[in-house]
Amino acid sequence: MSFELPDLPYAHDALASQGMSQETLEYHHDIHHKAYVDNGNKLISGTEWEGKSLEEIVKGTYDAGAVAQSGIFNNASQHWNHMQFWEMMGPGPNAMPSELEAAIKDSFGTVDEFKSQFSAAGAGQFGSGWCWLVKDTDGGLKVTKTENGVNPLCFGQTALLGCDVWEHSYYIDFRNKRPAYLTNFLDNLVNWENVASRL
Repeated sequence: MSFELPDLPYAHDALASQGMSQETLEYHHDIHHKAYVDNGNKLISGTEWEGKSLEEIVKGTYDAGAVAQSGIFNNASQHWNHMQFWEMMGPGPNAMPSELEAAIKDSFGTVDEFKSQFSAAGAGQFGSGWCWLVKDTDGGLKVTKTENGVNPLCFGQTALLGCDVWEHSYYIDFRNKRPAYLTNFLDNLVNWENVASRL
């Protein structure tokens, strides 16, 4: 099973008024995400991973003890991450469904506290990576951060919300102001219905 670049679930300019420009989506989806797809297909060709599902490849090639992950893992995981990322955003307004709000309050006390922890995780991720809201193995919600392309699949967690904090995700629109990008992501870009559907 070869990787395929999915179409964005909205037009390239659909998020511009909410803080993610058409230029960012053209670079991020059409160039960066496509590179993960193309490189991943080359790397799995003729290997034991050819024909496996994307999730199987991510879980099967992740090496918890490695300082640097393999090329197959890096491209497969980033392909998976970005497929989730596009779906986790959408043209607004996007109100938070009551069941998700209740689950967040149960785990964090308030929605504002969740947002504060999520933003801190993203801002505090040194270098490139992601911050996540996950449903952990015990059923509770928690905020995590991962380096480079590592994602919740590697730890048996369910990704509810993820934010890409690689510079290519925000530099055109926010330059080096990663905290401002994270605040805007949570306040204006998240498709909370999609997040709730992952519970």
